[in-house]
Amino acid sequence: MTDRSADVSRRGFLLATAGGAAASGVAGTAAAQETTAAEGTESAGNETAADGTAAEGTAGGDGTAEGTDGAGGGGGGPPDFGGYLDDANGYSGSVTDATGQGSATVEVGTGDQGFGFSPAGIHVDNGATVQFEWTGEGGAHNVVSDGDGPLDSGSAESGTGVLYEHTFEEDGIYNYYCNPHQGSGMLGSIVVGTDYPTVEQESGGGGGGPALPPEAMTIGVATAVVMSASLGLSYVFMKYGGDYETPE
Repeated sequence: MTDRSADVSRRGFLLATAGGAAASGVAGTAAAQETTAAEGTESAGNETAADGTAAEGTAGGDGTAEGTDGAGGGGGGPPDFGGYLDDANGYSGSVTDATGQGSATVEVGTGDQGFGFSPAGIHVDNGATVQFEWTGEGGAHNVVSDGDGPLDSGSAESGTGVLYEHTFEEDGIYNYYCNPHQGSGMLGSIVVGTDYPTVEQESGGGGGGPALPPEAMTIGVATAVVMSASLGLSYVFMKYGGDYETPE
């Protein structure tokens, strides 16, 4: 084989190797992008269903927490009670959804000792009426806003049935308590409408893009290895290729 033939053979091998490496890189990149897109779509759907969109709100000192501009509610995220219900009897961390109804009922005097509201947290539409129904358990109760809010059933009283009700006409979060049993954890809260403070989501990282899925990282590493091996073989072939001179 002549030098020209050797050069052609080497050039052909090099072109084939470079083409294979490039194809591997393109295929790896496409696969990584497809995996990332699929992961992103699934993650976005799950996050919206479970947690909603993060937003901030400002809690007022009058028992009403008004949402700030852009603060979502009713699908904008879990309501932020500012820790008010942490010690409330009967509160399990969930809020009863009573939206879509013209009225909702909160029982007064629930639990083992009758020192609770049920549900302790409830979400109603703006314009809905909440009826407070005494169970007759736990002695005399009343319903009073935490601060200067709108709820005030008057003096504590015993009995059964709906002894107090209130129609809410402004969005927000309304915290309240039973005056005689406030120290015993008889606390409650009502979420109204769609504009209320929500729990702020924790961002996953330092403000960069979404985390790269493990599958995409694996594909990227494998592609890099293939490309490096191909270039290495090309170098060895070019420098240490066989003797292409034709014997005399």
